[in-house]
Amino acid sequence: MVTAFDCVNKWFKVNLLSININETHYIQFKTKNEPTLDINIICNDNVITALPNVNFLGIYIHNSINWSCHIEYIIPKLSSACYIMSIKPFMSLNTLKTIYYSYFNTIISYSLPFWGNSPHSIKIFRMQKRIIRIMIGCKRKVSCRNLFRRLEILPFVSQYILSLMLFVVKNKNLSILNSENHTKSTRQFNNFCQPITNHTIYQRGVCYMGIKIFNNLPPYIKDV
Repeated sequence: MVTAFDCVNKWFKVNLLSININETHYIQFKTKNEPTLDINIICNDNVITALPNVNFLGIYIHNSINWSCHIEYIIPKLSSACYIMSIKPFMSLNTLKTIYYSYFNTIISYSLPFWGNSPHSIKIFRMQKRIIRIMIGCKRKVSCRNLFRRLEILPFVSQYILSLMLFVVKNKNLSILNSENHTKSTRQFNNFCQPITNHTIYQRGVCYMGIKIFNNLPPYIKDV
């Protein structure tokens, strides 16, 4: 990491740019039980400090990649969207759906393929059920299964799967087909090659999960 930072710093100097030391930090990705390494990065006689999480283009990334920080970051915004639905008595259901998609759905859709399968995302699903009940005018304990169908809105898990499939389709260049690895005509011949790994964090990642779900789709959906 020190070598990489030195290369970046040299590139800045060559291009007549400078690093803002006060705004420059680094993050050390690790598993939950993995010890933190002692890394000493010096720039212009100043120490570059490490942070447990960083905000990268509106996404809060934790050093253990559990997405808890990002989810806690967007929950207050989703609460505001629920509060906006207090205008329900004065608006039609179609108008409420427009507000839902333009505000609530936009927030949860941003970078969803990356954090959608986090265990902490159950909080987002609860918020979604909350706003759905408000839109329909149902009590807190009413089941949302039929409400989602009535509003024609995808539940959070279904929306995550859809976003994951769209990511795979738009980024096919990141994966290779089984047909590129062997010439035997098997049932998996036209599927993407599934990465081999025993690391849980990687298995929960967008590439691994995307390929896994995509390969299990019916052929007529894959063709579409």
